[in-house]
Formats: sequence, C-alpha cells, structure tokens
Amino acid sequence: MTKVIMHGCNGHMGKVISELCANDADVEIVAGIDLDTEENFGYPVFANIMDCDVEADAIIDFSVAVAVDALLDYAKEKNTPVVLCTTGLSEEQLAKVEEVSKDVAILKSANMSLGINTLMKLLKMATEVLADRGYDIEIVEKHHNQKLDAPSGTALALADVINETKDNRYEYVYDRSQKREKRSENEIGLSAVRGGTIVGQHDVIYAGTDEVIEIQHTAYSKAVFGKGAIDAAKFLAGKGPGMYDMSDVID
Repeated sequence: MTKVIMHGCNGHMGKVISELCANDADVEIVAGIDLDTEENFGYPVFANIMDCDVEADAIIDFSVAVAVDALLDYAKEKNTPVVLCTTGLSEEQLAKVEEVSKDVAILKSANMSLGINTLMKLLKMATEVLADRGYDIEIVEKHHNQKLDAPSGTALALADVINETKDNRYEYVYDRSQKREKRSENEIGLSAVRGGTIVGQHDVIYAGTDEVIEIQHTAYSKAVFGKGAIDAAKFLAGKGPGMYDMSDVID
C-alpha cells in the first residue's frame, strides 16, 4: 500500500483526493498539511509541514504557490517523493524544483488528467502537419471564477508542447488590446475565460484558409485530476531522484 501525505488537504482538490483514497485499497493518506487543521478524513492535519512527523511514500501537492518552498525543503529533508500539482510558480520556484529533483523524485504536471496528457501527444502530431501550412494557432481556456492564475498552467503546457515541436519559434501573446496590428505567423494567442463553476475546458484552434480544426478537452469533475494524482503517487513511490511527468505514468 502506498502511504501519502496530502499537502493542501482541506482545499477542494485535497478533499476530492481524500475521498478517492478512502475507496482505494492500494493507497492511504496518513497525514495532511493545511492552515485549516480540521481533521475531516481521520488522519492528522498539520498547519506547518515541518511539524509533520508521519512517514510516507509520497506527497501529493494541491496547494498554493506560496506553500511550495516549504514543501520542497521538507521533501528534500525527508527524502520523500512529491507529486507537484500546484500551478503559478515563479521562475525562482521552478529553478528550486529542478534543484531539489537532484536529491528526490518530483513529478510535476500542470494537469493530472489522462485526457489532457493524451491531448498533448495529439498536438505534436497536428502541429507537425499544420504549422508550416499557414495555420494560425490559438488556445482558449475556461475555468471557474475562483481560479487565481491566468492563463492556466495547462494552457501554457499545451502551448509549450506546440512550441517545442517547432523548435521554440513561437511567441506567446496574452493580450492584443494594447497594440493595433496584424498577428504574426509565429505567435500563439492564449485567452482566459473565468466564470461560474467551470471545472476546466481547453480549446486548441488551428485556423487556416477556409478551414478550422479545433481540439478540445473538457473536464466535468475535479475527480479526473485527483485520480491522475493518485496514480502518479503510486508510480513515484520508491523512485530515485529526478524529474518525472505524467507521460512516465501513462507509459
């Protein structure tokens, strides 16, 4: 059985994952970390991760960016692998993730959904065929009105897949309202919509002459992300130092 610490246990995703784990015989949450220390699922909850003295095989993180530095320090000190799902990290934090991964296994993914990670493979294929044939590329993402970062980490990850497929030739454009000029060929537009309780929708648009191709992924429940995170924790338990992603779990 894989023993897990849930970092951000009393947030929405933390509760979703706790419920999923309660019905999974192969994984157990043995401790939680949250400023709200209410014990909703029967395991101890610590406000400060450094106070957690419970041994675990992996940590699942769905928290906020400001909490990630302490998480990385703890993971390094305890040599505990981390499934890092928090988005909106600064450049300094991303550099710290890379540095800590030299000592402990870290699986970082902007989106834990199996569908999104399959979509990334499809985007590589579509970009190879369409990018050099005059198709403009746009990404539109939609999320609930409580989401803090925009564009979403997943939208940026999708753009990165497209960009890396074509040797990083694209510029990302987030706001066209500040200049009046035609779009260039080598840009990817990223647009964010925030409203209601939209769990997550990502549309990748390849717009050519007299033809538009759209590839869409829609999440109807946060459970899809939770299931992926649990699978990732099971995969990461016992792994040596290094950076991993969901493609390693899928493969």
